[in-house]
Amino acid sequence: MKVLIVGSGGREHAIAWSVSQSKKVDKIYCAPGNGGISQIAECVDIAAMEFDKLADFAEKNEIDLTIIGMDDPLVGGIVDVFEERGLRVFGPRKNAAIIEGSKSFSKDLMKKYNIPTASYEVFTDASKAVEYLEKTSYPTVIKADGLALGKGVIIAQNFAEAKDAVKSIMEDKVFGKSGNEIVVEEFLEGPEVSVLAFTDGNVVVPMVSSMDHKRAKDNDEGLNTGGMGTIAPNPYYTKKIADECYGKIFVPTIEAM
Repeated sequence: MKVLIVGSGGREHAIAWSVSQSKKVDKIYCAPGNGGISQIAECVDIAAMEFDKLADFAEKNEIDLTIIGMDDPLVGGIVDVFEERGLRVFGPRKNAAIIEGSKSFSKDLMKKYNIPTASYEVFTDASKAVEYLEKTSYPTVIKADGLALGKGVIIAQNFAEAKDAVKSIMEDKVFGKSGNEIVVEEFLEGPEVSVLAFTDGNVVVPMVSSMDHKRAKDNDEGLNTGGMGTIAPNPYYTKKIADECYGKIFVPTIEAM
């Protein structure tokens, strides 16, 4: 088999390494890749958002399977482009990737289908968001709606911090168009667990759990880092909690989608 991996980060490096262990795989390409990946795969100078160029490359080089690692091309609809051209590709289509690409969409989905989630409000108007934040309790969580490389979440300890967060996200556009809409969410305290799962739309197979120590500086006083200090498996993720998550979160989410 020939495999193409789309992306340039640590995730794609891990995918490339895993794929390289398979006896079925003869050749691995990665677009655009990075220095570490180049030791495992042939890096191709095509950006992750250049869908047609990537599909052309897959056709020309008779790629048997393309694996999309990055969020942005998935949310942008790369899987749809590949499928329309009859190319085998691993990843969610655009209408499913929105669950990662829009926090307001995913929160509304959870609310509609009674999937446990923190209470929240969605705002497209900065002044209305500030008005709401004057009356809410603290700490509170403010999130840019779209993709922000794991950094679009600010935990405000008071109204002044919350107001600054709204300004930076919605007016200064520190996260670009991802900040056109924000989610203001109830602050939940306790051990964090991150669990991803494979699904074909019917069957759900969870991966190993992890703990995502996201905030920089001692005592979790800094900004989110998007994944610094992750450990796996998560020691707090017991079989009882895993079963509860499977029954109350994983399966209902797939059924809702």
